[in-house]
Amino acid sequence: MERGNDTQISEFLLLGLLEEPELQPLLFGLFLSMYLITVFGNLLIILAVGSDSHLHTPMYFFLANLSFVDICFTSTTIPKMLQNTQTQSKVITYKGCITQIYFLIVFAVLDVLLLSVMAYDRYVAICYPLHYTVIMNPRLCGLLVLVSWIMCILNSLLQSLMMLRLSFCTHFQIPHFFCELNQMIQLACSDTFLNNMVMYFAAVLLAGGPFIGILYSYSKIVSSILGISSAQGKYKAFSTCASHLSVVCLFYCTMLGVYLSSAATHSSHSSAVASVMYTVITPMLNPFIYSLRNRDIKRALKTFFVKETPRGQLSKD
Repeated sequence: MERGNDTQISEFLLLGLLEEPELQPLLFGLFLSMYLITVFGNLLIILAVGSDSHLHTPMYFFLANLSFVDICFTSTTIPKMLQNTQTQSKVITYKGCITQIYFLIVFAVLDVLLLSVMAYDRYVAICYPLHYTVIMNPRLCGLLVLVSWIMCILNSLLQSLMMLRLSFCTHFQIPHFFCELNQMIQLACSDTFLNNMVMYFAAVLLAGGPFIGILYSYSKIVSSILGISSAQGKYKAFSTCASHLSVVCLFYCTMLGVYLSSAATHSSHSSAVASVMYTVITPMLNPFIYSLRNRDIKRALKTFFVKETPRGQLSKD
């Protein structure tokens, strides 16, 4: 397992969530169910948006991208966990661990950036309704998504390359069900100061920055809604933001809860259990939040499966 003078480890052991062998089948079934719900739920959102021309708007364009990212996000960690649980193996290769970290960072940060872009879209729609179609034109929407992808890829590439400079001597057990950047840095036996600086700087810039943008957008949205005279108008304006606001609160609160709980308890196992919230639960709940509160999505899905084409709904593909 060791090679050369650097004693670089070629394999790691993912300790997972539960040690008891008799509970492994239950854990496998639970996570398999949640993974399938996540994939199919988000695929339905993408299907509804892609097949209904009336949903080809900036809001649903960003929603379809968010659903795609959520599928990729969970697919980065859960399949490997299911494989290890089924085969009763905890091994992940060094290359596999670095690869997992790379894609996990890409899709986690992309989730954050897309949520901030969607907040900006709602800000323009409510605060500047007469200029909405001009401001949120297809070119700008595509550019916002493209820039988000580029920023995430470059950040993840930097973090992964920084990981390659670290040496792992004796601590090769990861108290998690996936390779998490912070956990890996703590296991290294070489100097990690630069890695920590880059990690925290990226977190402030790519997580804190978008969060401030979301707060600013919603402060303006709330001001505009309060300025609407009719109660019906206020409700209609707020209803267009309710689903997105619910997802933002769910994502940020669960992620913040993970790191606050791990900092308070200093328990890696507690952190691993808590991280299930934002890596599995949140992507699984997103399709329900958007579909249950959105008449257009429900109507599009109903029409697609019933294969009817009422006015204002889907056309046959």
